[in-house]
Amino acid sequence: MKSLLIINAGSSSLKFAVFALPLTQDAPSIYRGQIDGIGANTQFVAKDIDGKTLLDTFIKSPEGTPLEAQQQLALDALLNWIESQNVQLAAVGHRVLHGGKEFCAPVQITPEVLAKLETFIPLGPLHQPHNLRPIRALAKKYPSLPQVACFDTAFHRTQPWEAQTYPIPRNFTDEGVIRWGFHGSSYDYIARQLEGVIGKEKAHGAVVIAHMGNGASIAATRGLKCVATTMGFTAAEGMMMGTRCGTIDPSIILYLVEKHGYNAAQISSFIYKESGLLGVSGGLSQDMRTLEASDAPEAKEALKLFYYRAAREIASLTAAAGGLDALVFTGGIGENSSAARKAVTDYFSWMGLKLDPELNKVRGKAHCIHAADSKIAVAVIPTNEEWMIAYHTTSLLSL
Repeated sequence: MKSLLIINAGSSSLKFAVFALPLTQDAPSIYRGQIDGIGANTQFVAKDIDGKTLLDTFIKSPEGTPLEAQQQLALDALLNWIESQNVQLAAVGHRVLHGGKEFCAPVQITPEVLAKLETFIPLGPLHQPHNLRPIRALAKKYPSLPQVACFDTAFHRTQPWEAQTYPIPRNFTDEGVIRWGFHGSSYDYIARQLEGVIGKEKAHGAVVIAHMGNGASIAATRGLKCVATTMGFTAAEGMMMGTRCGTIDPSIILYLVEKHGYNAAQISSFIYKESGLLGVSGGLSQDMRTLEASDAPEAKEALKLFYYRAAREIASLTAAAGGLDALVFTGGIGENSSAARKAVTDYFSWMGLKLDPELNKVRGKAHCIHAADSKIAVAVIPTNEEWMIAYHTTSLLSL
């Protein structure tokens, strides 16, 4: 069976999906799963098209095995399992964090392209090296297997200069310290669904898309092209997230250094792992579901701040887009939390935005949730980043 493998590799995890060829519109993956805990307790879980668990096992490695070697063991285990399912790979599509200014669209990977992508590691040191690792390993094991990179940054390259530029000395801007934006595959997918859900006129107008999950960002489009987004130089800017603080006064970092003696590693942990919903809830949880079910005042305050920060960002993007014809929710929280959608949209009732309470309860499909007399369209569209990467890979390679 000729198939397409999609890989999203991180430092301690490797998510994957396998699609049968030829690829059809929104075809579900025939297999999907992830390998978690690489570097500690490495667990490999694989499921079939119906969500049935086919494999749930631990990958053991000798004590003291370097992280890079454990990452290679994880990839080898995945490839061996895929072969055991009689899957014949026609190509592999990769989610890659950074394409820089050079790559504004998916690209087939060559040694020259890979070398260029490695130069972007300083722009994304927490993700880019791990995104590129399986590309190198696959090229070594299967030299003739085509590979395609799809970039988180590509969708946002249509932003105007003023939306991408920080008010900092130009020499840093020239080095690449700009507002890149991320979650590109998700926004790409949602933008392609807009006409069918909210109609052509509104879809090509001013649309704000809220990708709200453990990692959260929001983007504004006009004419289906990005004009502004909340994430910037890194994926830590903008929205308050599960464990990331989002936008804060940069002098807070100076305060941590001068008052508490924080070093770079502690600052990184503060920004990426200790803040957001987890930090504001007093360490209770980063999970929206847990917080919504809790009676703890800290949980309620974390939710209140999340909703408020989301509304503030949406309002800012409304200005950048020149209006608000439609607001779209996606991502784990955006798709599944009716309470979050209501709380965020309540901030825009003064604009004539009204939800239909019953439509807002519906889950699992792309649909509008605004009331008949709402002046602004509101929709929920489940995202499908893996399918989007699969689409670009098959299109580029004519599979």
